[in-house]
Amino acid sequence: MDKNLLPEYHKHFEALIDNMTKENGFKLDDIIVPLAELCKIFRMCRGVTSFYKTPEDEKMGVGEHFVCYDNGIKGKVAYSRRKVIKTMTIIETVIYSPDDEPPLDEEEYEMLDVIVRALQSFVTRNRLETQTEKLTYYDEAGYMNTRAFMRFINQRIEDNTIYEYAAMRINLHHFSIVNREIGRRYGDIVMRKYFDIITDAIGDHGIMCRMGGDNFVGAVGKEQLDSVIHLLKGTPVIYDLNRTKRVMIVADAGVFVIDESFRFSGSDDVMDKLNAALQEAKSGFKDNIVFFDDRMIVDKEKKMFIQQYFPKAMKDKDIKVFYQPKVDVKTGEIVGAEALCRWFREGVIIPPMDFIPVLEQGTDICVLDFYMLNEVCGDLRRWLDSGRKVVRISVNLSRKHMMDIDLLERIMGIIRRNDVPPEYIEIELTETTTDVEFLDLKRVVNALQQTGVYTSVDDFGMGYSSLNLIREIPWNVLKVDRSFLPVDGDDSKSIRSVMFKYVVAMAKELGLECIAEGVETKQQVDILRSNKCEIAQGFFFDRPLPVADFEKRLDAKGYNIEDGSLIV
Repeated sequence: MDKNLLPEYHKHFEALIDNMTKENGFKLDDIIVPLAELCKIFRMCRGVTSFYKTPEDEKMGVGEHFVCYDNGIKGKVAYSRRKVIKTMTIIETVIYSPDDEPPLDEEEYEMLDVIVRALQSFVTRNRLETQTEKLTYYDEAGYMNTRAFMRFINQRIEDNTIYEYAAMRINLHHFSIVNREIGRRYGDIVMRKYFDIITDAIGDHGIMCRMGGDNFVGAVGKEQLDSVIHLLKGTPVIYDLNRTKRVMIVADAGVFVIDESFRFSGSDDVMDKLNAALQEAKSGFKDNIVFFDDRMIVDKEKKMFIQQYFPKAMKDKDIKVFYQPKVDVKTGEIVGAEALCRWFREGVIIPPMDFIPVLEQGTDICVLDFYMLNEVCGDLRRWLDSGRKVVRISVNLSRKHMMDIDLLERIMGIIRRNDVPPEYIEIELTETTTDVEFLDLKRVVNALQQTGVYTSVDDFGMGYSSLNLIREIPWNVLKVDRSFLPVDGDDSKSIRSVMFKYVVAMAKELGLECIAEGVETKQQVDILRSNKCEIAQGFFFDRPLPVADFEKRLDAKGYNIEDGSLIV
């Protein structure tokens, strides 16, 4: 090398090393410029570093290529170095010199070798950092994960810009049905495209990450929030190459708008609020987008109370069975009753809506159902032993039981232990929401039919494929949902009146006993009678009653059909 070029060499080499070892990262141009100058010093025409993830990728030529210098002159290989690291990643650097340029001398070769080794060490470290970033903050499908979300939140807390954002947790609504209808492969495409639509709306003002499955969590700039929420409420997604097939995607979401009154004790504070809001969004009682408010913290505390004290409440018999009579609308006679649970704590009733949804989030609801069945069977046995009039009692069973292959044995075990004839027990099952649940429901009802236990479909008309439900499953009783029952003021041509008429007629034609729930007025009783719906359940006759009060009703003659009063 010309001695006059040594100062230039040292200047550019030092600049290269300095730019590759900066603590705060590097800029690519800061690497390319000194490398290009060094190539000129060594009279090279082109320099290329290639990165291959595996030896197989190297054989196929599939990799990443970094050209640090190219003056457009074709040349021959003047230097090459191939490095294989422990992960079997391969880095290869090839430097070319013009055809008419003499080969490097020994000193030049050694100096160039030092540059290449430094460059390859830098590439190795950078790629490992990139790989570590990918493994830590991305999932196997290439989505950013929950750790990336937490990092984003912590960074915004650190630089005090967190108040510019709203956090949200998202669940794609009924996405399992999408997968079933169009196939898993297209389902993955739909999810990715929907994710891309959301992230495009967010732009550089936030982050969106996948928690797993069809669940996502993210932060959105407040100015972009309305646009994102609009997309969550329903967005068509095209999923084929011809752009002719599309599916509507809707998401449930819990949103927490972060304001300056909020104080962080950790990033989990945000997740707790998002979980509470999403749970309410998925409950089906409100809009599919729910904004967090402080009331949800109170609800969370109530939930924890329910979960903590529920086992003790059963042990101490604080959960009582109440009975709501079922009345023959022709005679006024009590022909049955529905068993409903009431939880007493220190003399005060905890409303069912405060604890039933909590228990339904896990398997505690199944424990409650078996508890209720056992209590009912105990009352029936006592009534039989005392010679009192006995009517069939219906007990609700949650959908959570449907996957229990031992359900029949559990039910019959309770009935047998109490020595109750099975015909005095009716199991009420609500309609299902999917065809998968439908198959389990069919299996359970068929099994119960063989034992002599009555079965009824509760809230008929509100679930999945209602007509198929009564066509394929051998029910004894059909309970018409109160939403079908005409109200005072409806004429015979109102939608409710027409639907009620034909639902009852269909049930009777199929040989099913028909019960209308939610009967509250004399006009509704008359509607039942005119449509030959023989049994009413509702406040017109009685509210759910404690055992002692219900026993008095059993001992009475029945109810007055005209005003609902008890005839003693």
